[in-house]
Amino acid sequence: MKKFIIPIVFLTLGWATTKAQTFNLGVKAGVNLAKLNADFASEENRLGYQVGAWARIGGASFYLQPEAYIGSKGNKFISFTNNNNNEVAAEGKVRFTTLDVPVLLGTKFGAKNLNFRVMAGPVISFILDENSSFSSAYQQATDFDNYKNQALGLQAGAGVDVGAISVDLRYEAGLSNISKSEKYSQKPNLFQLSLGFKIL
Repeated sequence: MKKFIIPIVFLTLGWATTKAQTFNLGVKAGVNLAKLNADFASEENRLGYQVGAWARIGGASFYLQPEAYIGSKGNKFISFTNNNNNEVAAEGKVRFTTLDVPVLLGTKFGAKNLNFRVMAGPVISFILDENSSFSSAYQQATDFDNYKNQALGLQAGAGVDVGAISVDLRYEAGLSNISKSEKYSQKPNLFQLSLGFKIL
């Protein structure tokens, strides 16, 4: 699936660039509230960050917005004893530093210096660094192994532009299993809130 998505993304970018009526470039920073959905334990949301750049290519209504940003995501897993749900049997933590590359298709409406946007599209995340700690009991029970070096997801959200300032709120749903474990699937899901500034 990834073999087909990446060429399609670059072909779409090339087509949009030749047809574009406007081109904008900006920087962004924000926060992530992320967790890894898993079926073997309870999960806790972890707060992270994102910082990077975006481009916006399009006309009066529709636009294509590719981005690239460094971010942090994480999760805390907790499993409880069978007899007492308040007694922790084992727990583990994981935190990633990732390079995220979403390509979003959106539409906007409103005035020149105040407009509203909705957008959606695929995102590919490349893991640059992984920091994890799991108890031995937890590792034996879940057959836990290292994580894969990339993941595919889908982003959707809304934003507002006020002059050169933009604010975006998005949800990202993981589409691929990021764990190498043969027993359990883990998919990253997160909310993002970011503040951007148009420099071109």
